[in-house]
Amino acid sequence: VQLQAFGGGLVQAGGSLRLSCAAFGSTFSSYGMGWFRQAPGKEREFVAAISWRGGVSLYADSVKGRFTISRDNAKNTVYLQMNSLKPEDTAVYYCAATRNKYMPSRDSREYDYWGQGTLVTVSS
Repeated sequence: VQLQAFGGGLVQAGGSLRLSCAAFGSTFSSYGMGWFRQAPGKEREFVAAISWRGGVSLYADSVKGRFTISRDNAKNTVYLQMNSLKPEDTAVYYCAATRNKYMPSRDSREYDYWGQGTLVTVSS
């Protein structure tokens, strides 16, 4: 499966953005989906994940209550709604797909396919 993430941009602290990740080339509902991010000079970290039908979702503690992951299997797209953004949310955001569709993981090593990333910059 090929993944294309978009929707990043520059936003002021306290603002919102919605990232989208479109999947091509395979059955989207066969995969659990995740969002990860990498800030300058830091390692890639888990943000959120969702199971194949959306019944299970996971969040990093740092974004819980502010970010919401969702998916639309009819549109082959996963979303990340980001509210109350903080400067520390500045990073390149990546979407990823895992064959572990029932219980997606926080571990990036369990993801099989990755999108190219979209930059989110939050100004203070």
